[in-house]
Amino acid sequence: MPRTFVWHRTRGPQHTPKELPLTDGKLEIKQVRSGIGHSWKMRATLQALGLKHPNDTVVHQDSPALRGQIKRVRHLVQVTPVAG
Repeated sequence: MPRTFVWHRTRGPQHTPKELPLTDGKLEIKQVRSGIGHSWKMRATLQALGLKHPNDTVVHQDSPALRGQIKRVRHLVQVTPVAG
């Protein structure tokens, strides 16, 4: 049976950006990659964040609990602070 998936070392993100310092404001979280092919915990975390599909965007109040969720799926999302 042929292999259907081949992992390449050079594919994928080269590095994960550093975490932003904890703020009192809000964070905009955008899903940039699909949860398909990832563990059920990562898919459940995306669902808990309110993200349903790639290019979906949500805004949440910054907190340590939210930072923990983002850290689990940091390769699937893009985080930017909301000004104002």
